[in-house]
Amino acid sequence: MKSPRTLWRWLAVVFLLSFGVLGWMGHEIYLSAPPIPQQVVRSDGAVLFTGEQVQRGQEAWLSAGGQQLGSVWGHGSYVAPDWSADWLHREALALREAIAQSRYHSAYARLAADERAAVDQRVKDELRHNSYDAATGTLSVSAERASAIASLVTHYTALFGDDASQDSLREQYAMMKGTLRNAQDLAALPAFFFWSAWAAATDRPGETHLSYTSNWPHEPLVDNVPTTGNGLWSIASVILLIAGVAGMIAYHSAHKEAADPAPPQADPLFDLKPTPSMRATRKYFYVVIGLLLVQVGMGAISAHYAVEGQGFFGIPLAEVLPFTVSRTIHTQLGVLWIATAWLATGLYISPALSGHEPKFQKLGVDVLFYALLLIVVGSIACGWVGSLQRLGTGFSFWLGNQGLEYTSMGRIWQFALFAGLLIWLGLMARALWPALKRPSESRGLIAMVFLSATCIGGFYASSLMWGQHSHYSMIEYWRWWLVHLWVEGFFEVFATAVIALIFTRLGLIRAATANSAIIMETIVFLFGGILGTLHHLYFTGTPTSVIAVGAMFSALEVVPLALIGFEGYRNYQRSQAAPWVANYRWAILCFVAVGFWNLVGAGLLGFSINPPISLYYVQGLNMTPAHGHAALFGVYGMLGIGLMLFCLRGLSPRSLWQDRLLRPAFWCLNIGLAMMVFLSLVPAGIYQAWASVSQGLWFARSPEIIHSTFMTALVWLRVPGDIVFAIGVLFLGVFALRLLGRPRDAAQAEAARASALRKAH
Repeated sequence: MKSPRTLWRWLAVVFLLSFGVLGWMGHEIYLSAPPIPQQVVRSDGAVLFTGEQVQRGQEAWLSAGGQQLGSVWGHGSYVAPDWSADWLHREALALREAIAQSRYHSAYARLAADERAAVDQRVKDELRHNSYDAATGTLSVSAERASAIASLVTHYTALFGDDASQDSLREQYAMMKGTLRNAQDLAALPAFFFWSAWAAATDRPGETHLSYTSNWPHEPLVDNVPTTGNGLWSIASVILLIAGVAGMIAYHSAHKEAADPAPPQADPLFDLKPTPSMRATRKYFYVVIGLLLVQVGMGAISAHYAVEGQGFFGIPLAEVLPFTVSRTIHTQLGVLWIATAWLATGLYISPALSGHEPKFQKLGVDVLFYALLLIVVGSIACGWVGSLQRLGTGFSFWLGNQGLEYTSMGRIWQFALFAGLLIWLGLMARALWPALKRPSESRGLIAMVFLSATCIGGFYASSLMWGQHSHYSMIEYWRWWLVHLWVEGFFEVFATAVIALIFTRLGLIRAATANSAIIMETIVFLFGGILGTLHHLYFTGTPTSVIAVGAMFSALEVVPLALIGFEGYRNYQRSQAAPWVANYRWAILCFVAVGFWNLVGAGLLGFSINPPISLYYVQGLNMTPAHGHAALFGVYGMLGIGLMLFCLRGLSPRSLWQDRLLRPAFWCLNIGLAMMVFLSLVPAGIYQAWASVSQGLWFARSPEIIHSTFMTALVWLRVPGDIVFAIGVLFLGVFALRLLGRPRDAAQAEAARASALRKAH
């Protein structure tokens, strides 16, 4: 193992170079993003759409729920269609009929085989030909295509309006009647859908059979098939993955880790006295459990909407809690409760590590708590009211629901959360500063905790980088900075460093070994993870270089997981290192579960969709939530629960601690999650993948597939897993509530327990 100083240098090099490349790729995305025409005109000069309508249509869709109401370019929810794929398929069919009538004065179905072939080729030529004139900003279409577009405008206007003829389809899409009430928004929406489909099919300037979205989605009617580069970079990524795993194993074999030290005779933290600010973090953890309970409820409701789009077992629940709202709350709280657990852990351990309680630290912890509570409640309430009342694009962007998955809260709430994170960073810094200045073996670990916390606070600024009128490609670029780098990146580094510190403070691993190991792990993780962000952006109007870089580096993200089983086994051994370690058994087992779900959720399920050739067919299908549920809760959620249990152990009278409640909580959470993923989501994803490969993405997301008997049965198969999982959350809640008890003999029991432990050791 290299010296810590050398490793820190390598970490700085990897960090700076990776972000330099990621920033340069963002510049390339900006330059090569699909242009928004100033106007779309018919061959005779009649204006069909304007650029302002395309932009306003994007804002209207986002205000109506956006990525919680179907998807565009594959990113969003899964009950309603992917609107870009849906428009493209409908336009190809309508254009086919228009050309058949124009040329042969007959319906397409009645044409002879050679006539159909001629019409099919004309459809492909028309939709793939790039007729955009950059000099004038004009996109021209033929009269037949204009006729097809007009028919689609009628369809989407009726669907998002209140036309009774679309009631059945709205039920299947889990949409509400009158989704858009503003007439100008309703008129502009088809312009955005048209533009997103045009970019998906038309060839880039100077290219042949290469659209702005690299031929995504799969659509045989317009020869949208994977590019050569898509397949070659997928093969290269698999080869690199195998080589990386082999290299990781070879390195690990050549650099044997030092054995764990002999554990202390007694719990080193037994006599730790929580400071006032440490005790003030207790309420954070109860909010964590409350948010988790709400998230589970919203998840069950959202899943049910897949079979009963506007009701809940006959109750017209969608009138007050439509699918777009329930899913927004479900996805938003999934990030917020995990983040809250980790933020509270940072506030708890900072004074414990330094032995220093800064003046007014408790006041800062209390103020931050109520500020975060206001942000959570305020953002959800404003998003809910805005969605129900259809308050328009301005309200949605600034106060309501931006319509972006995992980062949906209005911009004002994002500013407030950013300020809150900076306050959190300041509170941690002032408490950790004495420990950072004091030479010690664990100073490197403490520095890693502080640096990762700095990145958590600073990189949330990426959520402020897009505006209400930003190009959709750039919105997706910055959104994935937040979702991938902030949630999946720096929070993981923070949590890993905190876990290492916990084990060192318990005397279960050597500080020097943990110090070097955590820096090395961070180097390996960030080397693949930073540029691996690009695998989310293969088909969002980005250049083909994104596929090359994203494929290779997202493969490297999986490499560290090759040894995750070994690490999990070591953690399990540590849970049995000494009798007193049983006090932390379930917190440590949560860390063991993190290793399992890292391997299964992030590794197996993640890499099953990451190669470009795989993601080409399954982006926007249920393989993504299968990976998302297993990775988000299995990894980050179990990390949050494990950290919470560790902190609560130090904040609660030990006589009130009841492992008998944690046992069913732990196993129900993990078994329920496994049932949810492997009984429902994975089979649904495989079934949809078959439909996507065989006929096209539009078909995989069509009501014919989504509401088929087989898919409906798979939705119902989520119920057993949901119930088991919910029972686990309830046990966790009951356990936490019991910690609030004040039995008369608590003090005596505590003293007796302490005396018994001292005599035993």
